[in-house]
Amino acid sequence: MTTIYEKLGGKEAVNVAVEIFYDKVLNDDRIKDFFMNTDMVKQKAHQKAFMTYAFGGSDSFDGNDMRKAHQELVANHGLTDLHFDAIAENLVVTLQELKVAPEIIEEVVEVVGSMQHRNDVLNR
Repeated sequence: MTTIYEKLGGKEAVNVAVEIFYDKVLNDDRIKDFFMNTDMVKQKAHQKAFMTYAFGGSDSFDGNDMRKAHQELVANHGLTDLHFDAIAENLVVTLQELKVAPEIIEEVVEVVGSMQHRNDVLNR
């Protein structure tokens, strides 16, 4: 069975997508402030590792779980569904710009946009 990671194009495709995605995020007035004090080199590397794992390109991920990773943003900076949706929107637009097939984008959204993932990120 082909993984989403493979369907996206593997490591190089994920790397390119993450770079474009964060360019969009850092220019999005709805969410850019969450990243003001973030080491973006480290953040991008972390995101690439997470996406590789989440989309089936790796069997392990050594980062914090979603709840722990976002706990401070929820508690102290008001991270909400609005922000989660903005992130998802930027990811979808990135994949569309990269000419990823709509059915693969749907698979990506099913993984990262699931209610469980949303609830973990928003600490619910």
